[in-house]
Amino acid sequence: MPKIIVVDREGTQSVLNAPVGLSLMESLRDEGYDDILALCGGCASCATCHVVVGAAWVDVVGPASEEEVDLLESSPYLEPGRSRLSCQIEVVDEHDGLEIRIAPEE
Repeated sequence: MPKIIVVDREGTQSVLNAPVGLSLMESLRDEGYDDILALCGGCASCATCHVVVGAAWVDVVGPASEEEVDLLESSPYLEPGRSRLSCQIEVVDEHDGLEIRIAPEE
């Protein structure tokens, strides 16, 4: 099970054990990260699961889809190339050690 390093909105760092095959959003939500609202339930239509991927992990996680970019472009907290919707990141073994930061609430 990949261990993902999560920095919440308060700046607190913790480790999330994320099951392979679930979305990162589902893992965060299931483990009680209340900063992830996920209002649309993972349909990529609300951007309330916005996270920022650590710079060293961008290539491992892969780029945002056009649909994600469209949603994230309106965020004042957009970090081009690093902002992602956590509902669109499927956890895989290669994510062991992944670093993410939960974006500020809009």
